[in-house]
Amino acid sequence: MKDKPMSDNNVPVLPEGLRAGLEEIGAGTLERLHARFAAAAANRHLVDVSYRTVDSPLGPLLLAATERGLVRVAFASEGHDAVLQTLADKLSPRILEDPSPLDSVARQLEEYFAGARRRFDVALDFSLSSGFRLSVLEHLPHIAYGSTESYAQVAQAAGSPRAVRAVGSACASNPLPVVVPCHRVVRSDGSFGGYLGGAEAKRTLLALEAA
Repeated sequence: MKDKPMSDNNVPVLPEGLRAGLEEIGAGTLERLHARFAAAAANRHLVDVSYRTVDSPLGPLLLAATERGLVRVAFASEGHDAVLQTLADKLSPRILEDPSPLDSVARQLEEYFAGARRRFDVALDFSLSSGFRLSVLEHLPHIAYGSTESYAQVAQAAGSPRAVRAVGSACASNPLPVVVPCHRVVRSDGSFGGYLGGAEAKRTLLALEAA
């Protein structure tokens, strides 16, 4: 019997025709199979966290949602794999890439970046925040589009006027940036302050809303 050709790593090499056929299948069929698998898993309540990525002027954004609502928006600089691991550790390991539960969020983000939307209308899951940080995040959507508030003003609104640094910490660890607009919080002198996505991302968002 003729030996099968082997690669340098002693892995059998597929005949060219078969390899081309598998590549052709992989281009379309695997995507459809994944979609069917995701739908079946969702119908059987086997998935606790669905996620997808979307393009944006800030780079690719990871979106993740539970049955309660959007739970995470992550910048590429955070490391999407690391973010997914954190979600698995803190929420549930039953995570699946499934765009459909996040279609509305993706559409609204696209409208926002196009300047056609000023307020997001999506369910939010604040499971990753608690205590004073949660109070801060719940206030942020009340800062009007195109406006800003200082860290001190947000501390006052959140019920702890002296907790200015804690407001900064809450904004820096906001699990839902852009949608929950921590970019609208600036220093009392008008300078930007820190931002999870970086200073340029914050500048871009404020410029978008000022236009």
